[in-house]
Amino acid sequence: MQLQDKVIIITGGGQGLGRAMAEHLAAKGAKLALVDLNQERLDETVGLCQAAGSEARAYICNVANEEQVVATVAQIAEDFGAIHGLVNNAGIIRDGLTIKVKDGELSKMSLAQWQAVIDVNLTGVFLCTREVAAKMIEQKTQGAIVNISSISRAGNMGQANYSAAKAGVAADTVVWAKELARYGIRVGCVAPGFIETEILAAMKPEALEKMTAGIPLRRLGKPQEIAHSVAYILENDYFTGRVLELDGGLRL
Repeated sequence: MQLQDKVIIITGGGQGLGRAMAEHLAAKGAKLALVDLNQERLDETVGLCQAAGSEARAYICNVANEEQVVATVAQIAEDFGAIHGLVNNAGIIRDGLTIKVKDGELSKMSLAQWQAVIDVNLTGVFLCTREVAAKMIEQKTQGAIVNISSISRAGNMGQANYSAAKAGVAADTVVWAKELARYGIRVGCVAPGFIETEILAAMKPEALEKMTAGIPLRRLGKPQEIAHSVAYILENDYFTGRVLELDGGLRL
């Protein structure tokens, strides 16, 4: 799919990886519908995309809320006239051990911690994929959906909720690729390793150094490298039903 003038939705598009994706796709001529919960960050990203010469609009939406997703996708389709792609990037973390014993005191991961991550990182991906695919089929437009999984889908200590959600995203990528191929809709997935984002930047230097030492390439990935991979999946018309691992060779 040539990206010039194609309408691409990016969830979590206000900052971090979503912003990097938006800027990269804008430079290729795509029109961006950016979805997030932070209006200020969204406006900043819209400005960056417009500076790159692309049309971009901001939409406030909680991807875990069915009514909001349905309304937002309908509004985007009305505003742009068509939808050609979706990047399911929105996500949160609520890390913690399932069971933790410290100084003789036992604590547990709360159901709220578990449910919040599943709601956004898995149910949100389902809702956005369902609504965008339905709209594309209704409009008879072809294109691609790119899900963002994680290296943690293999199982990462302290991330029972996040790992479960990201494993589900990877599995559903295959399901949806099979289901939607008949409509000309491809579905791919990127599984990033440790990437230079605001979350990692807040880590203690010694912890970050230890993390980096385990990566064969001896460095963190850059947001632009993830954006490049997303663009590759959108552009390559024979890529579907597969997970593109971008982790510097790291294996958990």
